[in-house]
Amino acid sequence: MTLDEFETSLEQEAPPPAAPAPLVALWRDRRGEWDAAHRIAQGCDGADGARVHAYLHRKEGDLSNAGYWYRRAGHPMPACTLQEEWRALARAFTAG
Repeated sequence: MTLDEFETSLEQEAPPPAAPAPLVALWRDRRGEWDAAHRIAQGCDGADGARVHAYLHRKEGDLSNAGYWYRRAGHPMPACTLQEEWRALARAFTAG
């Protein structure tokens, strides 16, 4: 799946069936379902889940908690906008 295909999927009723959990969390977030996105991110093991978890707490405004999750992910807190971060994460989790 490409980034363009993923973004087009936001118009559908459900996330792409083969999407990994961190990408589904981003899909839910973009659709305004922060709580659902957070639940999914909490259930993800590994750096990708931690990055999405960090992004969600940054979006929430809880920078202390976000900082913890960025450290767990091995990434510094970005200085870009939330939209730019969302897109960078989505790009990283898709084929392009």
